[in-house]
Amino acid sequence: MITVAQLLNYKGYNVETIAPDATVYEAIRRMADLDIGALVVIESGKVVGLITERDYARNVFLKGKSSPTTPVREAMADDVLVVGCNKTTRDCMAIMTGKRTRHLVVMEAGELVGILSIGDLVRSIVAEQDMTIEQLEQYILRG
Repeated sequence: MITVAQLLNYKGYNVETIAPDATVYEAIRRMADLDIGALVVIESGKVVGLITERDYARNVFLKGKSSPTTPVREAMADDVLVVGCNKTTRDCMAIMTGKRTRHLVVMEAGELVGILSIGDLVRSIVAEQDMTIEQLEQYILRG
């Protein structure tokens, strides 16, 4: 089973962040420009939240708020789900499924080191299963 550390080594450690006082419009524009679904919210060097497209839809659009004037802190989720680098992709999928979320923040020793999306995990698990299938096929062909 692949660990979060191994997945980040492949995917990369880049994490896009935003300040809680930035506007939701800035956050959505940034996500659209980068083709990503979430930004980690950082204040004074600490993770204080996560803002996603889903947060925008539920906490701004559906409430009739204005994205150019609403600060990120009013729309973000402040109960950020965090995993360490030693967790497996299976552990992460269980957390995401159980908590009905699409993103996990990766922290080690109190430091932000990465972010994983459901897509990252699905790609990793599928690749791992493909490799297992290939190995089994080779075993069968030799046997």
